This record gives sequence, structure tokens and C-alpha cells, in this order.
Amino acid sequence: MVNVSSLLDLGYLVSATLFIFGIKMLSSPKTAPKGNMYGAVGMLVAVLVTVLKMQLSEGGIEGWMWILLGLGIGSAIGYWMATTVEMTGMPELVALFNGFGGAASALVALSEGIRVYTSDNYVIAEPIYQVYHLIPVLAIGASALVGWMTLTGSLIAMFKLKGGFTIPFTKKWIRFPTWGPSWLNYVKAGLFVAGLVMIIMSLNDPGNLNLIYGIVILSCVLGILFVLPIGGADMPVVVSLLNSLSGIAAAFTGFVVGNTVLIIAGSMVGAAGLILTFIMCKAMNRELFDVLFKAFGGTTKESLTRTKVGSDPEEVAMVLDGISKCIIVPGYGMAVSQSQHLVKEFADLLEENDVDVSYAIHPVAGRMPGHMNVLLAEANVPYEKLIEMDEINSEFGECDVALVIGANDTVNPAARTGEGPLGGMPIIDADKAGVVVIIKRSLSVGYAGVDNDLFYEDKTMMLFGDGKKMMAELNSAFKEL
Repeated sequence: MVNVSSLLDLGYLVSATLFIFGIKMLSSPKTAPKGNMYGAVGMLVAVLVTVLKMQLSEGGIEGWMWILLGLGIGSAIGYWMATTVEMTGMPELVALFNGFGGAASALVALSEGIRVYTSDNYVIAEPIYQVYHLIPVLAIGASALVGWMTLTGSLIAMFKLKGGFTIPFTKKWIRFPTWGPSWLNYVKAGLFVAGLVMIIMSLNDPGNLNLIYGIVILSCVLGILFVLPIGGADMPVVVSLLNSLSGIAAAFTGFVVGNTVLIIAGSMVGAAGLILTFIMCKAMNRELFDVLFKAFGGTTKESLTRTKVGSDPEEVAMVLDGISKCIIVPGYGMAVSQSQHLVKEFADLLEENDVDVSYAIHPVAGRMPGHMNVLLAEANVPYEKLIEMDEINSEFGECDVALVIGANDTVNPAARTGEGPLGGMPIIDADKAGVVVIIKRSLSVGYAGVDNDLFYEDKTMMLFGDGKKMMAELNSAFKEL
């Protein structure tokens, strides 16, 4: 006779397979939407299998309405958030989802711990020497430490990306500045060690819920202090790391509840997020230790002593007339001004005049990995025209015009000197193009606080103003040629 529970385990295999293929597809902008769908279906299969296995277990499920109510409310909120968020708010949404993932895992582990430890049938008999007790107790403590730290750290990251938040029922705007005195690192290290000590203490006294609650409070404070000092330029790295931590928290929770697919999915998310974190660090030529413990940008800014006379859209349009190759370099300013659709219109106008147009994508352009890809994909820019920095840099020497929209540090030649905050960071070689057109509100420095020599070169034309407004005027001027 076929064991129904074992048959349902095949559903976990299907779910894990969908997760693997989904993550693989996320490596390319072209296949990313399908990969995201695979991951969502895999999660749905995992939830259904888990619920069915619980129903078939001894006693079944009590309170079906609460499960259905939770699924319904969660699905409605998720759908609303995903469909109403602006593309400029996507980094904040991703950071928030990371936090919710960590909190969900930590809550499940906490509730399971409370259920077991308060059970009349629970007996403590030298648990530190029994693997049966050791693994769940360790997992509950580790899930609490990582999960709650992920939640509060992600909330701070979200507010940093937004620039702050408004206190409810008031109009007071609170910002989160970069604040990282050296002694704060010792505080963070002390809190982390204290959390580990509490986990070890819980092995000898697993029924003591006060220890678990202490870990929860401690990890929440640690999460805040963990992200608060980190500068805005490092946010792509932080978002990737928090994503990894949410997966690790889920894996720990899988050990608590004995769910195989949760261990598999959490481990994959943790590993993928960690790999992406190191990719982002490499793109910025920064060590992960420096990102976490040494603020980058937002502290000291170079004072501007030079000036540059701005150009007007008509001048730029005349330069564009008759060129053969143009490379567009998007930055976060494009996202803020929401000018991606006008950028696509600009590219279409050039292509109608037989101009070869492509887009140079820096790995850390924007506020999260792939931010520029998402924005340009929304404007229906063909995926094959989105070219990574390493592949397109060799083409700038043959490029007639490089159009830089809202980028600063990622095209700053100061990075090649090997000195200062940007020293050694790989940049897009926009300065090697024949003419450089930069759309920017002012000559202000970027997150690194370093003035950009590219702004002042003779071949550089500055269009000062809002990205959307300038792109609209540039398109109109080009049409009138």
C-alpha cells in the first residue's frame, strides 16, 4: 500500500526543483520574470504539501479558518504592494520583503518553541547531551538571532533608501544619517557575542523562554545598529546581505519544525544572496568587512570650487545629428526622475536615424542589484541592449556620444587613481567617448563625496535640470532638426 505522506514528499522535490530553476533564470533579465514565476509556483506547492501533511498527521489541523484567513490576507497585501509600488520604490520594497521573510521564520521558530516548552509532555533530561534536544534548541535560538536582526535591519535599510520617514499623525520627517563612531563596532560585536552566549545557555535550560525573549530583543537592537552606520552607496551590498540572512533564518526554522523544503529553500536563498553580496563588493572594489564596519560616503564631502557652463537641449541635439554610435549610461537619477520611458523614446529616435544605441549597466547603479535593468525593462528596452560594464567598456573608444543620466560615482575617473573613497572601484568608461552629455540637477558630488572631473572636461556637455524634463526637451529638440 502506498504511503500517502511519502507520496506527498515528492511535492517537496517538485518545489525544490522549481526553486533551483527559478534562481537560475534570475541570472538574466530576459528570463528573470519566468524565474520569478517558477519560484512563486514552487512556494505554492510547498505550502499546499505542508498543509496536506499536517492534515494527515495525528489529530489533523485545528482552526482551518485561521490558515485560510492568513493566506487570503497575505496574498491580498502582497498583490496590492506589488501592483501599486512605483519602480523607483522597488529597492525599498525588496528590503521590506527581506525583513518580512526573516520575521516570518523567526515567528514560526518562536511559536514552535513556546508550544513545545510549555507542553505538559515536555521533559528536560540533560538536553545538552541529547542530539534530539540539541538541534531544535540551537535552531530556535539561531533563527531568533538572525530573523529578528534581519527584520529591524531591513526596516532601517528601507527607510535609508526612502531618505527617512514621516512620524504618524505628524508632518515631522525623520532621516537616518550615516552615523558610525568606531566604538559602535564594539557594541555590535558585544551584542552578537551576547546572543551566542544566550543560545548556549538555552542548551542547558531549553525550557527557559526568558532566554529566547532576550535573544529576540537583543537581535532587534543589533539589526538597527548593524545597518544604521552604513552609507547609501553601500545599500546594494546591504540589501543583498539581508536577503541572504532571511534565507539563513528560514533554513534554521526548517530544522525547528522538521520541514525539508524550508531547509532547502532557505539554504539556496542564503547562498544566492551571499554570492550576490560578494559580486556587489567586487563591483565596488570593497571588502565586505569594510562595508559592514566602515561607512562609505555620507560623512565628508568635497567642497566644490569649480564651475561649468551648462548647455541647452538644442545644442546637444545638433551634436547628435549625424552620429553613428551612442551609449546611454543610466544612474539612480534616472530612477528618481522616472525618465526611463523618455530615455527609450530618445533611443528610438536615434535608431530611426541609423544610430547604434546600447545601454551601459554598472552593477551597483541604483539602490539594489539589477535596479537599472528593471527600470529599463519596464520601458520595453530590449534585453540584448542592456550590456554589463565589463562587456561594454571597450566600446566607448568608438562611441560618438555617451549620454549619462543621473549617474556620478559610477563614471567618476577619480576611481582610477587608486586613492580616496572611490579608489580602485571599477567604473564605466564614459569619459573615453567622443562627446559626453550628462543630465544632472547640479554639479553636486555623489555618495562617495568626491568631485567628478568628468563634469569639467571640454568635451562634456552638462544639461542641468530634472532628468524627465531634460529628456523631454532633448527629444523635442531632436525631432525639430
